[in-house]
Amino acid sequence: MIVLEPRPQPSRALALLSPVIAIVLTLIAGGILIALMGRPPLEALRIYFFQPFEEFWMWLTLPTGEREMWLYTPSEVIVKAIPLALIGSGLAVCFRANVWNIGAAGQYTMGAIISGWVALSAPEGASGIWLVPYLIAGVLGGMLWAAIPALLRVRFNANEILVSLMLTYVAALLLDWLVRGPFKDPLGFGFPESKEFQPGFIMPVLVDGTRLHLGVALAVIAAVALWVMMGRTMKGFEVRVIGAAPRAGAFAGFSRDRTIWFVMLLSGGLAGLAGAVEISATVQQLQPQINAEYGFVAIIVAFLGRLNPIGALFGAVILAVSYIGGENAQIMLKLPKAVTGIFQGMLLFFLLGCDTLIRFRIRLARPRVG
Repeated sequence: MIVLEPRPQPSRALALLSPVIAIVLTLIAGGILIALMGRPPLEALRIYFFQPFEEFWMWLTLPTGEREMWLYTPSEVIVKAIPLALIGSGLAVCFRANVWNIGAAGQYTMGAIISGWVALSAPEGASGIWLVPYLIAGVLGGMLWAAIPALLRVRFNANEILVSLMLTYVAALLLDWLVRGPFKDPLGFGFPESKEFQPGFIMPVLVDGTRLHLGVALAVIAAVALWVMMGRTMKGFEVRVIGAAPRAGAFAGFSRDRTIWFVMLLSGGLAGLAGAVEISATVQQLQPQINAEYGFVAIIVAFLGRLNPIGALFGAVILAVSYIGGENAQIMLKLPKAVTGIFQGMLLFFLLGCDTLIRFRIRLARPRVG
């Protein structure tokens, strides 16, 4: 029999190597899957996971005057990573408190809805200063949606996993109703979409010829601020203690309910900010499909970053590479888009499996007879 035996102390080596091992196992399993689909596995893995880095390296090594043609892929990786980093850094803090907000996709959608309402309600010719209340509205929308599972958890001890997850579908249906009804563009030829946002509500582009926008600064600032909070402030210490040992936290005077409210509103607000940033920078209007799956993929980002806000930045880049690589593989190898989701799911599966071995070791034991 294979038995999981608790370790006397968590393995520090596995804590560091777990993401690397998970990525290697994902590559191996993904190669086998692609081979079974009749495609060359090594070439497919190169396109999926290494081609974006190859183009980034080419961009670094070329003379300045020749870099523009190689700038698209590296910039697109960062654009994809921005919402993942914003959501993932907030979820990292939430999960450290042992509070499982699985509904970031719904909070992302609600942030997009509320901020989109601000953009669509603004007077004609609204200036760029309106971008500030627009982003604040996105944060408030995400916090509002996260407050529901927080309230039900604190007041009725409802499972925040189920409540936050179910609210994701409520938010998606609400968005679909709005773009087919109150927010529908009367000049949109019947398509379910809102009017395009005015220029004052579009995120400023940082590099001409790309879609790289100001959201990258927001993602980095949020991750650094959360890293400082978790490691240098009493609030961060409270979150860590409540997550690791709730009874010890209670003896220290820390409130479990207050911590639940704090981390849920924090992660929900950042998810709502990600929704506002994404529709402003890339979609520039409300549609039924606004990449809300980022809220689920960001769960992988948080774990890949070891539940560290700074680590979430690197996890976001890795998952963004899988998105760009998936798009390249669709074009070059005619692989279905769903393969990208399979890769992401396998990565989470192997990552959680490797994390289990941090606290447990595998031991072979004889089955008991009689």
